[in-house]
Amino acid sequence: MTDALHTELLQLALQAAVRAGELLRDGRPADLAVAATKSSPIDIVTEMDIAAEKLITGLIADRRPDDGFLGEEGAATEGTSGIRWVIDPLDGTVNYLYSLPTWAVSIAAEQDGEVVVGVVAAPMRGETFRAIRGRGAWATGSWAGERKLACRSAPPLDQALVATGFNYVTEVRAHQADVARRLIPRLRDIRRSGSAAVDLCDLAAGRLDGYYERGLNPWDFAAGDLIAREAGALTGGRPGEPPSGDLTVAATPGVFEPLQGLLDELGAWHD
Repeated sequence: MTDALHTELLQLALQAAVRAGELLRDGRPADLAVAATKSSPIDIVTEMDIAAEKLITGLIADRRPDDGFLGEEGAATEGTSGIRWVIDPLDGTVNYLYSLPTWAVSIAAEQDGEVVVGVVAAPMRGETFRAIRGRGAWATGSWAGERKLACRSAPPLDQALVATGFNYVTEVRAHQADVARRLIPRLRDIRRSGSAAVDLCDLAAGRLDGYYERGLNPWDFAAGDLIAREAGALTGGRPGEPPSGDLTVAATPGVFEPLQGLLDELGAWHD
């Protein structure tokens, strides 16, 4: 029964993510980044964000009216089924504004508080990532077909390629920049894509050795965290803690503990 339920949830998440991705891709004005006023591009992105979340929640609620929701754009209902959907309808809004391809729709399904299904659709990259707890992670892409995901073999920390992101609050950004400055000499290099969900999926796909970020919300990492773990990565927050707004860390098994410890040493989790 559980396998059948999780398969049902996955298929629903896939359908909702693909439809929302098509809405965002096809509905984006071509001149969005050069609109006449400073406020109008942001307003349009917000409208698209809200429209995508409404599409997702509406489609799911039609099929599963007793489920709960937690969404970036305000969806917040408890539900009575034991299933809650955690939704980021547009992860990477600045990339979307500037017509950069790294943005995604992220949908996770929780059962009794634990994430059991995750889907991340990145339409402009032509890729959709998916996972069911205990059943591995997979990706479909226009350039590589369908493949099972597996994170890379762990290099030494000083040869690790690690992604991160930065908060929009000036004081927090300044602290994050200082942490990154002190971290770079200890790594191969740092990347910054602008989408936590995509970074976690790239880790799962073997394109990164690690990822960390402070200030994430549950909808930013719920689906990507499951996909990364099902591909063999380890995830957490500060040492001994789960991923949280204080700190989210994900990496290949050999990189995870050294990276997590170094981030804790550098105070990546506080101002």
